[in-house]
Amino acid sequence: MAIGVYFSPAALSAEQYDESIKRLRQAGAGHPTGRVYHASFGDLTKLSVFDVWTSQAAFDKFGKTLMPIMQQIGIDAGQPQVVQIHKVITRPKATAAKKRSSSKSARRRTAKKKR
Repeated sequence: MAIGVYFSPAALSAEQYDESIKRLRQAGAGHPTGRVYHASFGDLTKLSVFDVWTSQAAFDKFGKTLMPIMQQIGIDAGQPQVVQIHKVITRPKATAAKKRSSSKSARRRTAKKKR
């Protein structure tokens, strides 16, 4: 079952957050398997983070990479709140027909501008 994970550290600056993202990418964990959604938000001197994961196991696996990085940077994430997700609603992906139609329209507009 999907879970939501909410971190509200006592202090997490935008610089610390950006550095952690940089290091996660370098470690090959910029887009970890099982993470459906990620957001950081709040005051730039005290950010919070909310993730949606496909399972607790996927989040725990990511934690093995995340936690050492956070310790190196000096971030105390505290204890996250973990809740079960009932439903996630996302924007539907464009169908192939809509994409082709949009491409044709764009080509027509470009051709008219060239005339």
